[in-house]
Amino acid sequence: MKKILLRADDLGYSEAVNLGIEKSIRQGLIRSLGVMVNMPATLHGVELIRDCDIALGVHVNICAEQPLSDPALIPSLVDEKGYFKSSKTYRSASEDFVVFEEVIIEIEAQYHRFLELFGRKPDYFEGHAVASAQFFKGLEYVANKYQLKYSGFPLDDKPIRVGHSLVAFKMESLQANYDPFILLQKMVAAASDEVVQMGIFHPGYLDHYILTHSSLLQERCLEVEVLTKPATKNFLEQAGVVLIDYRDL
Repeated sequence: MKKILLRADDLGYSEAVNLGIEKSIRQGLIRSLGVMVNMPATLHGVELIRDCDIALGVHVNICAEQPLSDPALIPSLVDEKGYFKSSKTYRSASEDFVVFEEVIIEIEAQYHRFLELFGRKPDYFEGHAVASAQFFKGLEYVANKYQLKYSGFPLDDKPIRVGHSLVAFKMESLQANYDPFILLQKMVAAASDEVVQMGIFHPGYLDHYILTHSSLLQERCLEVEVLTKPATKNFLEQAGVVLIDYRDL
């Protein structure tokens, strides 16, 4: 049996992104969704998808907008105005400046905000955009503390264990000439009963906020188009794949 999991990230990033995600769920193939709980458009996004039967995760964010915890308690993560340091700051740093004890404070705050928003634990737990060893360590620590399904991110192409399953992660949206359908074809070709092929997508539409805050733009719209096309669903059905979500791992 060929198992494929299609995940969308970034609910809450902007209202336009939320609308594209909603369409990718209601008219498309997305069944697992990561929520950014600290963003201005978080509540807008939550209300759009609240009645959807999907797996929901905390897409822990430490590089956009303001923290949920007191900035004075997490100085390694914020700038002089109390906003999170940008993803560009993390990428350009020569060393990992995240302080483990501080990042745990914010990760826990975002976990508890998810509980407030949905009234239940998340189906999975992972992080947004920042490749920091201390951040990953903090995510795993909090996941273990609250007995959550931690979904790490491999630093190579090898599958990693998520829950009870081996999972191979696929994300190509930052590559030149990106085509989501070609990515799905690659996933189908690699799919098996032993290893779940996970595709990470960022579907969404564009508004002023996302145009001025993200480097991932037209790719979001393209993913909505591909994920909601009847031809894409037909392709997966003909390939004999089984679409699963994080609750199945």
